[in-house]
Amino acid sequence: MRLLTESISGLNRRKLLRHAWTTMGATMLRAADQLDRPSVMAALCDYMSNAAVKPIPDEAMERTKQHLLDTIASMISGAGLPPGLMAIKFVTSYRGKGVATVAGSHVRCGPLEAALANAMLAHSDETDDSHAPSQSHPGCGVIPAALAAAENFAIRGEHVVRAIALGYDVGTRVSMTLGGEDYQTNFHRDTHSLCTVFGAAAAAACAAQLSPQQMRWVMDYSAQQASGIAAWQRDTHHVEKALVFGGFAARNALSTALLIHSGATGVDDVFSGADNFFLAFKPDADPMGLIDKLGERYEVTRTNIKKWTVGSPIQAVLDALEILSRQHPLRPSQVKEVLVRIGSGEAHIVDNRDMPDISLQHLVAVMITDGTVTFHSAHDQARMQDPVIRALRSRVRLVYDDELQRLYPARVAIVEVTTTDGLSLRQRVDAVRGSAENPMSVEEVVAIARDLMSPVLGEERSLRLIDFVMNIEKTDDVRSLGPLLERP
Repeated sequence: MRLLTESISGLNRRKLLRHAWTTMGATMLRAADQLDRPSVMAALCDYMSNAAVKPIPDEAMERTKQHLLDTIASMISGAGLPPGLMAIKFVTSYRGKGVATVAGSHVRCGPLEAALANAMLAHSDETDDSHAPSQSHPGCGVIPAALAAAENFAIRGEHVVRAIALGYDVGTRVSMTLGGEDYQTNFHRDTHSLCTVFGAAAAAACAAQLSPQQMRWVMDYSAQQASGIAAWQRDTHHVEKALVFGGFAARNALSTALLIHSGATGVDDVFSGADNFFLAFKPDADPMGLIDKLGERYEVTRTNIKKWTVGSPIQAVLDALEILSRQHPLRPSQVKEVLVRIGSGEAHIVDNRDMPDISLQHLVAVMITDGTVTFHSAHDQARMQDPVIRALRSRVRLVYDDELQRLYPARVAIVEVTTTDGLSLRQRVDAVRGSAENPMSVEEVVAIARDLMSPVLGEERSLRLIDFVMNIEKTDDVRSLGPLLERP
């Protein structure tokens, strides 16, 4: 028995030694591979530091202005929704020096409070933009942080646009490097928060014109503040979601930029070495993703602006119904059944939810009844109890489609309507209106923003604000934007 025990013990030791040598060898190979690669941190931070003065292509400039307008419209329209009201109440009772503006209100406060409040306003519902490859909503965090920093440092309009474009480039690349939607699904961490905390910090740091060395510390602080778990999906009031997607990230990011601008220091390279960001979050991720086509591919041009103020998985469904209604106008009494197919990974997000703007069945019923879906109708909680809507909603069947899910990040929808007289209508949408593959015109983006802002700001001020934003690169001091954001 003793010989057998010693034999087993020796075998275990040999296995352990072989495992140790194998692990050591793999580590040495990875280290050697890293030595052969350019420094990701150096390349990234040099680019970030130059972004304030480096011109961006005309397409990126125009698309960034559109996303700035779209996010401002989301902020202003969100000022009257529960998360927005909560944010304004908070900063009203706890505000610093009044140098920054809270959109859609009479509040001026410190830049940290403004960044948090405006980010919550921007994601008070599902109006803000989204970036499918990274599974994120970059605008709701990046733009409030950039605007608060811009007001604090009194920078030029063209500088603001470059800072925002940089934020989209940095934040989305962090999330994509980790794996986007797959990362959130498999690790239960929130890709939206990870994107916006890095992206918002990059934008704010660009507004502060930090050096390459300081940008290293910006990335370090952002890694320390990176958080967010996917539990926000259980939030039925959208308040925690607004904080995770935008509020916390924008506030933390601006804190980072202001601290380092004031002289704070940190770790030089949080993306490599002992206990680095990727070892903590995803050891097999390739850090080269952080600089993949940086300066060539501007992520703001791959970010979607929503035509409909509803959850992203519902966008293609409403597009399909709009196309069908043009061909065959429908009344609720004519509809026998509506069969909707969307990706299985997306369907559960919008399946008979109790919030109107993310309930697919409810919004299908509203679309057929009204012929369209507006900001008001998408947020009318009381209408979820309307007998006509409820009756039609019960005839909407959602299919979780694995084949369509394989096409993600494209959000494809197939809608089939059967009428009481036996007519069968079918429409497939492969590219959502407002997506990078099917972008809206400038006129469409402006019209949506006008519809969102006019009920809060009034028609005249909304038009002045639109004109300012669409020509912001000509502005010498972005603080002149503040009064246009305020509620009259």
